[in-house]
Amino acid sequence: QLQFVESGGGLVQPGGSLRLSCVASEFTLGASAIGWFRQIPGKDREGVSCINNRTSFANYVDSVKGRFTLSRDDAKRTLYLQMHSLKPEDTAVYFCVAVVARDGFCIYRKIATAKWGQGTQVIVSS
Repeated sequence: QLQFVESGGGLVQPGGSLRLSCVASEFTLGASAIGWFRQIPGKDREGVSCINNRTSFANYVDSVKGRFTLSRDDAKRTLYLQMHSLKPEDTAVYFCVAVVARDGFCIYRKIATAKWGQGTQVIVSS
């Protein structure tokens, strides 16, 4: 099973920045595509960003475009989500998970063999 460990969350003021890390448990990042999701208590998980590892195509939900950026460090088996200009509505638990890769793109859908991790809490508040 593909599983990742998330870290890097914390408390930040509006307008601040955080960098989340997603470390693969496998020897390599392995998954064809990896996605970041976030969840607020009582609501469904929302796809935030994903990347196709073969084509490096990256997708971002409209609410984070221009503020969030994905990057990879294959030597460290790590996918980063750099978040700038954070807003209170970005407050959530953030998860990374292997997602469906299709036609060179990525889809916000967990693959069957992937497991959700514990996530990392991001709180944007003054």
